[in-house]
Amino acid sequence: MAQRSTGPLQRRTRLHLKSPMENDFGLDLQEIMKVIDTAEVLVVRFVIIERRLLVDARHNTDEGPLIQLVPRASSIEERFRHLKEVRPRFPLPERIMSFMWPRHIALLEASGVWQRIVDRLGAPANASVAEECAAAYRELLAEERAQVMAAIRGDSGYQSLWERRA
Repeated sequence: MAQRSTGPLQRRTRLHLKSPMENDFGLDLQEIMKVIDTAEVLVVRFVIIERRLLVDARHNTDEGPLIQLVPRASSIEERFRHLKEVRPRFPLPERIMSFMWPRHIALLEASGVWQRIVDRLGAPANASVAEECAAAYRELLAEERAQVMAAIRGDSGYQSLWERRA
């Protein structure tokens, strides 16, 4: 319970405090965790990175779960076709869940979202899956850094706000 001043009268008001991530971008971390926990196949979209993170928790005795960066799909049909190409031993899932991550990649880890993905894939019990997760995370960080550097330099696709005087 927090107190808020209302002039000469003081009243107690119950304030719902959200985490900074919810306040800044409207992210509902509980909902994101629920999607990670329940989705067979998940696509994480990013603001600064063009590629998407594909997470497929399905596995059998012949094939483990999948985590990889994939190109952006132009439609859901294209995403299903791509999934069938990379996972031919599995039937198409009923649906592919997705969420947008509008923050820096490092905040995936700081928020606990990355660990939830790693746990969902069973990485703590499987060294090869753990390495695939680590490689995907390093790749995400590298792509984000490359995009930030391209923006700083004003490379193709970016526009400088200030020009250096000659």
